[in-house]
Amino acid sequence: MILFPAIDLKDGQCVRLLKGDMNAVTVFNDDPAEQARLFAATGIEWLHLVDLNGAVEGEPVNGAAVEAIRSAIDVPIQLGGGIRDMATIEMWLEKGLDRVILGTVAVRDPMLVKSAARRFPGKIAVGIDARGGMVAIEGWAKTTDVPALDIAYRFEDAGVAAIIYTDIDRDGAMKGPNVKATETLARAVDIPVFASGGVSSLDDVKTLMMSSAKIAGAVTGRAIYDGRLDLAEAVALTKRR
Repeated sequence: MILFPAIDLKDGQCVRLLKGDMNAVTVFNDDPAEQARLFAATGIEWLHLVDLNGAVEGEPVNGAAVEAIRSAIDVPIQLGGGIRDMATIEMWLEKGLDRVILGTVAVRDPMLVKSAARRFPGKIAVGIDARGGMVAIEGWAKTTDVPALDIAYRFEDAGVAAIIYTDIDRDGAMKGPNVKATETLARAVDIPVFASGGVSSLDDVKTLMMSSAKIAGAVTGRAIYDGRLDLAEAVALTKRR
């Protein structure tokens, strides 16, 4: 299982939100590139980035910070937030990002996701962000009536590299991930599934690693910044297994 430390970008800063609330912001670092270097020094295999402003506005906003992070580290990077057309997908991949995450367009324009997955094999992931089992879009501002499983099934044979499943009610709340919902998703499709939201301790990491559903990865954020989860220790554990 791969552990993805997260850098969420808002107004050029490294922040964490509580349950996706753009007004419940904690700033952890004014220099996202420096934060990325600190993470890279622990031996991480991937870095997870989110352009929070972009997710809300529907287009990239924190591009300068993303490019600074890309220049600062050699670790593979995946990015989500505000990526809603082929031109933006192409732009980020040309700038050296290794994978882009498509969320809102996975609901609104699934054919774009499928076309991108065919055009850029291994470079396209789907972000499924759910509140009460229903998919939320536009930076989690709107909750649809579409079940998370329906989105997963939609892309079963599309060639997407991964699904990042986020339980919004767990995100930043330090209450542990929604293991049951993540396992249900992982068993339903052959696409690698990453757990996100609430991963806040070494025990949480171990639980996900031991899952019989073969969860492929986990994204963690606030717990690293708060010191509740030692990133180097957690990364070493996932590599041993």
